[in-house]
Amino acid sequence: MKLIIATRNAHKLEEIRAIFDFQGLEVLSAFDFPELPDVEEDRDTFEGNAIKKAVEIARATRCWALADDSGLEVDALGGAPGVYSARYAGEPCSYEANNEKLLRELSGKEDRSARFRTVVALSDPGGSTQTVEGECCGVIIKELRGTNGFGYDPLFIPDGYSETFAELDAETKNRISHRARALRKAYAAWSDLLVGL
Repeated sequence: MKLIIATRNAHKLEEIRAIFDFQGLEVLSAFDFPELPDVEEDRDTFEGNAIKKAVEIARATRCWALADDSGLEVDALGGAPGVYSARYAGEPCSYEANNEKLLRELSGKEDRSARFRTVVALSDPGGSTQTVEGECCGVIIKELRGTNGFGYDPLFIPDGYSETFAELDAETKNRISHRARALRKAYAAWSDLLVGL
């Protein structure tokens, strides 16, 4: 009757809880298990990291677990920063430093197409997993705009919009974002399974 969300990110947890509103299913998070160590995201794909987090948390708690991994892929940079999105400019992680590096790397490049991608993984206590994916395509602009959101949001304009993620209101961003799209797919794919737990 329990589903563990493998995150200690309060914003991400709130978004997931809003979509996964299952009657009779107790939704907990890594916050509820302070003894759990952070899972090292050392795989070379979003899918690999999401699966690793879901499986490790499921096995440690002996409950079903849901995890995701997300990042920005820029075509002119061969898909970078990809799985290294959070630490693109190195440690310690800094949104400002990451954005500055991205702008430097794209200097003089005409193709500024990019996409945010999220992979969501669900694991049973034995480690069997399923995944779904969501993406939001757009372009990287040449200067930061907006104060909402986080990460690369001030540089990313989603297709069909004239504002960056950081200029859009939270409701709009959460409706069209890569994570929201992945979570809707997860809900459609796994709701019957999870309600039956």
